Amino acid sequence: MAEPQSPTTSYDIIILGASGFTGKYVVREALKFLNTPSSPIKTLALVGRNPSKMSQMLAWASHPQPPPPVPILPADTSDPPSLRRLAAQTTLILNCVGPFRLYGEPVVAACVDAGCNYLDICGEPEFMERMEAEYHEKAVEKGSLVVSACGFDSVPAELGLLFNSRQWVSPAAPSSIQAYLSLESEKRVVGNFGTFESAVLGVANADKLVELRRSRPRRARPTIPGPGLPKGPIIEHQKKIGLWAVKLPSADSIVVRRTLATLTENPHGLLGVNESVKHCMERENFWSTVKPAHFGVKLGSKSLLGVLRFITVGIFIGLLGKTAFGRCLLLKFPSVFSLGWFRKNGPTEDEVASATFKMWFVGHGFSDSSLVSQGKRKPDMEIITRVMGPEIGYLTTPIVLLQCAIVLLAQRDNLPKGGVLTPGILFGATDLQERLQENGISFDVISKSTLSS
Repeated sequence: MAEPQSPTTSYDIIILGASGFTGKYVVREALKFLNTPSSPIKTLALVGRNPSKMSQMLAWASHPQPPPPVPILPADTSDPPSLRRLAAQTTLILNCVGPFRLYGEPVVAACVDAGCNYLDICGEPEFMERMEAEYHEKAVEKGSLVVSACGFDSVPAELGLLFNSRQWVSPAAPSSIQAYLSLESEKRVVGNFGTFESAVLGVANADKLVELRRSRPRRARPTIPGPGLPKGPIIEHQKKIGLWAVKLPSADSIVVRRTLATLTENPHGLLGVNESVKHCMERENFWSTVKPAHFGVKLGSKSLLGVLRFITVGIFIGLLGKTAFGRCLLLKFPSVFSLGWFRKNGPTEDEVASATFKMWFVGHGFSDSSLVSQGKRKPDMEIITRVMGPEIGYLTTPIVLLQCAIVLLAQRDNLPKGGVLTPGILFGATDLQERLQENGISFDVISKSTLSS
């Protein structure tokens, strides 16, 4: 049951948006680690405006156990003073309130001002890059770690890329790594309406992202052997993994590029605020085994019809998302324009439980990277790896977010003082991958082979 707030209490974690579609699953995941012997989460508080709804959510999240005495704090993203009070009471805020372009910045601002750490489940490139542009330097100064995309967007892609990259033992090196995402279910795949809304708003504000990037200095680009990702046909048939696929304009490739840019600028990773000599050596050793590669993401289906369905939904969002009337139609009738993939009331618990994802990483490169400088341009080696786990929005995202939070709390001295960073550069050299594997998200090497010339 809920406890009244205490303005002087300090919490390890505060969850913002706890009663939302995704937020309630994040609370359920957090309760698994609250006050357990090996967990750094000893104190937890939730934010919600409706005490009755919050009590019902806590009863659901803790079932079959009785609800624990978790405080519920008053705050609102439209009330900056209330957010500053929150940030002053906690080590870390987990933000589940989206779309982040509408509601995220006041939370980031409050956390940075207070020197509080911040993680969210955002998959909106314009928001993430704008937060980096506006708050990075101040976050470094204040000792606040601000990390977006700590859910299915984009940790499986980031750690999946690093996992594939590290399979290329020198002198071998990858040139390109293409990810293929396959969503599967025994019932039907139903997405989070918030994800659909974010995609629609992303189309509406695409020019703002272009303008933001033009206004910023160019980031360092890694040196990658061989050609970039092959253009190929619009629809690809990837026979080795049994998928038809089409390019997915997701945040994953953008977040990965930001990670690789930071790594190019800091080849040994980022120095921990108070890390030991042992950890410094481990961090440097880890990043020395990571080789950059051109990266892209495609959405896959076992049937050609499934891919045509993806394309149809993309056309609807791309065309209608550009006008106010079109956006109104999309957001009022999401099930119609997404061909049943998104609906306002979200999936049922049975639909969530029956869904899974597989993300295949097909890497092409060279058995000896020095051959590229000798004129060899065609990759002669292929490594396929896979990340696999439960339903992406309500199961994988809470698992990833909570494991990121646990790593941040438990290993804060080994992480940078502060800054607006990507999950890959912050958590890549930690034990996050091992923790995810212990919690139902697997990383596997599928094959290593020589390509015919």
